Amino acid sequence: MMLDAEPTREAPIDGRGLDLSLAAPLAKKPVLIVLHMEGAKSGHVGRWFIENGYPLDIRRPFLGDPLPETLAHHTGAVIFGGSQSANDNVDYVKREVDWVGVALKEHKPYLGICLGAQMLARHLGSRVEMCGHGRVEIGYHSVQQIDQGRVLGTLPERVYQWHREGFEIPRGADLLATSDGAFENQAFIYGPAALGVQFHPEIMHTQINCWSGSNPVRLLMRGAHARHEQLAAHLVHAPRVHTWLDQMLRRWVEGRLAT
Repeated sequence: MMLDAEPTREAPIDGRGLDLSLAAPLAKKPVLIVLHMEGAKSGHVGRWFIENGYPLDIRRPFLGDPLPETLAHHTGAVIFGGSQSANDNVDYVKREVDWVGVALKEHKPYLGICLGAQMLARHLGSRVEMCGHGRVEIGYHSVQQIDQGRVLGTLPERVYQWHREGFEIPRGADLLATSDGAFENQAFIYGPAALGVQFHPEIMHTQINCWSGSNPVRLLMRGAHARHEQLAAHLVHAPRVHTWLDQMLRRWVEGRLAT
């Protein structure tokens, strides 16, 4: 098996409004996967779910896919990153931000990655905004874990970033990881099962190659690492990040993050 291979079976369930209660019984309930760009992949997150028997129910709201009214027929939900902002005055973005409340109300496992974490923060009434000094975080940057492993386990010291906005920690949430860089808040948990992370633990070599190759102007911004530096750093840091992610997802699907 290739170390950095993409998932090969991303859509065993049709996400366009299918009533999952009528589907054939599954050994494990699917995980709702929300993506925001053409060609977007779920990376190592999707690979872990597939390899551990969790089907992926992939939805793309920007293409008109609906989101389920309940997560009763899902293990949980993962909302990934994208070029959008959680502040966008666009119908599908506003619907996504509102929909986060379904996962929170039902106490279902929720994982927000970058934009998904910012949507969680926005739903809870916190601000999402750009760095006041015009900086971004792109490439492998350092983070400092402050939860003593209670929720996150042992988070690696360097993780992959690709963002120019950050979130405030919502009232009632617990800050889990910080950074000395442009965006102090890096991870938080709200309630028993909603986790938001600013960084991209799902990232794979093919995704870095695509993102950095198609966004040359973004790489000129302060805080962005050169493309060759990102690819070289991935070889060093990704194995540790993916090992951490595997362990975290195992607890996440069981709803054990806050215990």
